Amino acid sequence: MNYSVFEVFRIGIGPSSSHTVGPMLAVNRFMTTLEHQHYLSQTTRIQIHLYGSLALTGIGHGTDGAVLAGLTGALPESVDPLAIGALIESIKNSGRVTLMGQHEIAFDAATDLMFHRHHSLPQHSNGIVLQAYSAAGELLYQNTYFSIGGGAVLDIDEIVSSTALKTTKPAPHAFGNAEELLLMGNQQNLSIAEMMWQNELQYFDAVTLRAKLLQVWKVMHDCVERGLKAEGTLPGGLNVKRRAHRIYQQASTVGGKLSSDFQAMDMVSAFAIAVNEENACGGRVVTAPTNGSAGVIPAVLSYFIRFCQQMRSQKEIEDNIIKFLLTAAGIGMLYKKNASISAAEMGCQGEIGVSCSMAAGGLAAVLGANNEQIENAAEIAMEHNLGMSCDPIGGLVQIPCIERNSMGAVKAINAARLAMMHEGGHIVSLDAVIETMRQTGVDMQSKYKETALGGLAINVVAC
Repeated sequence: MNYSVFEVFRIGIGPSSSHTVGPMLAVNRFMTTLEHQHYLSQTTRIQIHLYGSLALTGIGHGTDGAVLAGLTGALPESVDPLAIGALIESIKNSGRVTLMGQHEIAFDAATDLMFHRHHSLPQHSNGIVLQAYSAAGELLYQNTYFSIGGGAVLDIDEIVSSTALKTTKPAPHAFGNAEELLLMGNQQNLSIAEMMWQNELQYFDAVTLRAKLLQVWKVMHDCVERGLKAEGTLPGGLNVKRRAHRIYQQASTVGGKLSSDFQAMDMVSAFAIAVNEENACGGRVVTAPTNGSAGVIPAVLSYFIRFCQQMRSQKEIEDNIIKFLLTAAGIGMLYKKNASISAAEMGCQGEIGVSCSMAAGGLAAVLGANNEQIENAAEIAMEHNLGMSCDPIGGLVQIPCIERNSMGAVKAINAARLAMMHEGGHIVSLDAVIETMRQTGVDMQSKYKETALGGLAINVVAC
């Protein structure tokens, strides 16, 4: 297995990697193909069909806006989050859309954007069918795409052959599971982060790679800072009040509301909630490995920087940030390869559980753990997230999603500490817990997997 760290950490927008980032990328891919095949100027109608989880929770997850923005050529990593709302309103009010910013056609959202809530495509529950027609009604081009989690997109041919998970570039440290990763590390006396770094050099030179990793952290950090300052009510109709600012104030105040003995943990909760409140507002976030779980890794890394570093230079701090991210990404790749990070397939164990596992391994690495302790930290973290369902109230990435990031971050810190205090010989391996997560996700009823048809989504009135 060899693909880039930046397929785990994608810079995008909220509120969902699978329902916002992925669909925008899918539509952009479709439009780019139309352009390359010289069909764009002939196109007079575009139809978009959403299936499965995308249809059931797409409105609450911003899928409708994402696909409309994708028609114009917008990309998640570069689009201005503050401009999307006005763009969508303009398309809906005018009944016109400018494809790829160059060819205007009529677009009626009521008939051209279809939510097939009672149907799911067999290959994956996040399916999108896109069709382009000529003035004569001729089908110019059609393709089917699947948003498979974390912002990753496969078309129908790729998901059948899994070609998107293959690369012609050789990896000096290719690994298929955690056992292989640990064996290579022991044989070559390399840390997980060092092996990941050398694999990434197949894609980027060292200067570019360092800059890209630090840019990922900058986006994470900026998201935390915005979220800590913002107040008000989250969009979507649940009237959820933003809490990160107040939690941070209380944690920062000596003799505050709660015991100062827990100041660091209160701060961690504030960091995690800050990110996911920004995500709920459609702000700029990094999939880590998804948007719904985007707060765990920034919170744990912020905890390390604020509370675990002792008078380090800027370069040392940056080196530790890179070590954390590379280690976490290596663990995330194991889940992508051997299970899934899609809540529509695995439930929330595939999002919060995976982010918690990644953060635990990353934190253990920068605290000085060896590879076996890192693997143990990642295993402990997932073991205690097994079976978690995805049941967002109102189909919004808010309740229970935002608080779950706080819980995931605290669990990750505890898992790293437990692993580093362990004297060796843990019984459950990371590979075993990943396979258990996969089996649990397969066995889980579909209503508990990002459909808003079970759990809290039906037992709490969304009003």
